[in-house]
Amino acid sequence: MDAFDGICKGTSVKCSARGIFRSKGISPSAGDFVRVDGADNSDPVISEIHERKNYLVRPPLANLDTIVLVNSTAEPAVNRFILDKLIAIADSKNIEPVVVFTKIDIENVGDLPEIYRGIGIPVCAVDNMTGEGAESVRELIAGKITAFIGNSGVGKSSLLNVLYPELKLDTAHISKKLGRGRHITRQVELYKKDGGYIADTPGFSTVDTERYVRIPKDELSGAFREFREYVGECMFADCVHVKEKGCAVRAAVDEGKIAKSRYESYLRMFEEASKINDWESKNGK
Repeated sequence: MDAFDGICKGTSVKCSARGIFRSKGISPSAGDFVRVDGADNSDPVISEIHERKNYLVRPPLANLDTIVLVNSTAEPAVNRFILDKLIAIADSKNIEPVVVFTKIDIENVGDLPEIYRGIGIPVCAVDNMTGEGAESVRELIAGKITAFIGNSGVGKSSLLNVLYPELKLDTAHISKKLGRGRHITRQVELYKKDGGYIADTPGFSTVDTERYVRIPKDELSGAFREFREYVGECMFADCVHVKEKGCAVRAAVDEGKIAKSRYESYLRMFEEASKINDWESKNGK
């Protein structure tokens, strides 16, 4: 773990955390800025975890600037709902999302880049076989703390190998029986690159996303950035943009100003959030 305080700044120190963190319900995570006491001794310990600007429960990551959401155009195919959910999580945490499509040599990406570029999200298409398009990703993450996140088998580790060949990360083929890849990355690890840090994370299945941040239903519309210019125009101040009369968001969808697929993801997330108790939502943050 890199220590950012004291005499050990910039060096790698293997250490344990004080037991007091357990009683507070927190633990050091990749991306944390910490204080290490006794770094020059045989038993250094993490004595302080500095305040986090953001935090993800799964994968456990702190202080992110950017999340690169990796999707494949072929097996496994893009799951628009999962992609929209992860973008909403990033926006709710003030983390800049970047959408990357891989395997463009196999299948065309279609209209997806236009949808996400249209709401201000950087989109890149990368051929992991030739490296085409990889440089644009590298430019977007330089000098930042960035996590690469994606479903198992989308080519996340392959993309990182294209960007940084010296990492030599393990990769695996898609299972024809299951239609997804194996989880090659087992834990979150930070690598110091291009003036910042990048994190390779374990791949996930659709079910795993339920263990990510839970956004309360009354905060959900704020996590869909294209809704923001319309929410103040709704007939009712407490409009949740589902079936209310005079909803400006729904009108924008009907007029093609908001992508229908994005709105459908919102409705699905709202339904999920409606089934979660308030205390569960807060614990999920």
